[in-house]
Amino acid sequence: MTFLVIGESVADIVRAPGALDVAHPGGSPANVAYGLARLGHDVALLTQLGDDAMGELIRARLLPAGVRLLDDGQRDVRTPTAVVSLDAEGRASYTFDIAWTLRPSVLEEPSVLTEEPRHVHLGSIGAAAAPGAATALAIAEGLRARATVSYDPNVRPALMGGHAAALAQAERCVAAADVVKASDEDLAWLYPGEPEAAVAERWLGMGVALVLVTRGAAGAAAYTARHTVTAPAGEAAVVDTVGAGDAFMAAVLDGLDQLDQLDGRDGPHGPGPGGRRRERLSRLGAPELAELLWRATAAAAVTVSRAGARPPDAAELERALQAP
Repeated sequence: MTFLVIGESVADIVRAPGALDVAHPGGSPANVAYGLARLGHDVALLTQLGDDAMGELIRARLLPAGVRLLDDGQRDVRTPTAVVSLDAEGRASYTFDIAWTLRPSVLEEPSVLTEEPRHVHLGSIGAAAAPGAATALAIAEGLRARATVSYDPNVRPALMGGHAAALAQAERCVAAADVVKASDEDLAWLYPGEPEAAVAERWLGMGVALVLVTRGAAGAAAYTARHTVTAPAGEAAVVDTVGAGDAFMAAVLDGLDQLDQLDGRDGPHGPGPGGRRRERLSRLGAPELAELLWRATAAAAVTVSRAGARPPDAAELERALQAP
């Protein structure tokens, strides 16, 4: 497989002023997996879904898109839900009902990962909430010698416990990653009062090759040891912002794959393991970083223009990129 995504699937119950509640499939890792599949990639999602109505809602979106669903064998789980409250500008706040209990034994089950991925993505609740977060991180760390790794903290303060412990867990994930994407709101919670560029420098110093920061309507930035590149947000009439960051992440990974920057294996096209892989990513030029941001902000703009976490497929993204 090309991509393995690890983390939660959540049914988002969207609540907007003057409208009836509507349930949408969601969960940040699930959205990234869906976005990658929509862009034509081979992707598997290691997640937890119940045998319930919300679980069926999520399966009905992911499976037809081509996302392969993996689990740890537990059959007594309940599909997580989140009430997503939208304000008058479409900005979202969340109230969660979720448990993340991915078992360590999944590491020992050969039937779960029958083929190794070229890239692993983890983040959000699945990389933060005990006890399953430890398993998610261990899988990424175990595969890192042979695959590139990306991480998105996607901070949810209500589910992350105390700040010190949450920051320590986030930095363990950062240290295991080659690419880290975070929002300006994530950075403000994790490192209150610290400038964005200082956090990016901190993460680059921990071994990350590429740091990406989304700034909502103010656009996005990419940081490497050599370059800092910024881009404006894509033009869009905002319906809601649910899933915009996940669409951005999926488009970044799609772009990096097109640039032949994924895969930790040795080979004529692979960047090689460990430091050589990170060094190759860190040598991306400013034009390549600008193109990554252009594609990712366009994908986010398509997503915010419609209700729920509905990232573009490849044709929609290309149309958005060609628009004047």
